[in-house]
Amino acid sequence: MAIKKIPYADHDEWLEIRKNYIGGSDAGAIIGLNPYSSPYAVWAEKVGFVPGFEGNTKTKVGSYLEEFVAKMFEEETGKKVQRCNFTLVNDDFPWACANVDRMVIGEDAILEIKTTNSFVNTKKFKQGEYPDQWMVQMTHYLSVTGKKKAYLAVLSECKDFRIFELERDESEINALMEAESKFWNTYVVPIKAPPVDGSYSTTEAVKQIFQTADEYTADLNGMDHLLAQRKIFTDLKKDTETNIAEIDNQLKVLMGSASKAVCGNYSISWKIQNTSGLDRDAIRRDYPSFDFSKYASQARVFRVTEKRSKS
Repeated sequence: MAIKKIPYADHDEWLEIRKNYIGGSDAGAIIGLNPYSSPYAVWAEKVGFVPGFEGNTKTKVGSYLEEFVAKMFEEETGKKVQRCNFTLVNDDFPWACANVDRMVIGEDAILEIKTTNSFVNTKKFKQGEYPDQWMVQMTHYLSVTGKKKAYLAVLSECKDFRIFELERDESEINALMEAESKFWNTYVVPIKAPPVDGSYSTTEAVKQIFQTADEYTADLNGMDHLLAQRKIFTDLKKDTETNIAEIDNQLKVLMGSASKAVCGNYSISWKIQNTSGLDRDAIRRDYPSFDFSKYASQARVFRVTEKRSKS
């Protein structure tokens, strides 16, 4: 096992390196355990069809708190940790890389640091559990680094601090690396798209890849089964929405002019709220010559219509 350390000067350079490998956060998406990404979204990023995730306010806050959580881990355990300012690559798994938060000094172990405000995650912590995608991420890091143990330090809602441990499990590592290898060689290397799903991340990736609409008609003969399935789900959605609306209307009539209601474990709010959107009808009445077209945005709208058979 030979592990190479790839240095990077800044965040942008790190992002460029990461495009060429499957990282820890990609691993959960590839096997369907990352609620924020999907196999299709990871593939689109690795082949360069969409830009990679560069971070947001939430990840920036997590980055700022990382050193604080590392210090908490040291105080709680008496162990010492140090930064690993390299991207690690293992010859045994050339498609994979690891960016470890900290190495544990004097121990064959790594430290992964997380901050979260998620109610679901907080509930898991109290039950002695943590999200599956974090377990996959640490397993990925153990695979690449060859380390025997991963510690997970979590700060939840800036008040609840917990530490978890994950021992190296060769069967888990082999299964994950096999899945990653299959994904990389089946889809990324030949630039062949994996199956799409209905997740938000896949929807956004498809939207970014196919932004233009050329003047030609695609031949989708043979795809009738997809349209038939879509019609079934559309009809179910309509029935579901109608049933929900019926129940909502019954509740509204029972509430009358009340702005709130309670019923057992349920609470209902029906208040008047000001919205930031503009009332176009009111603007047209007051300013009939106002030109809305100057402020219109463009988007590709997807609709499916069913041809009625001639009787």
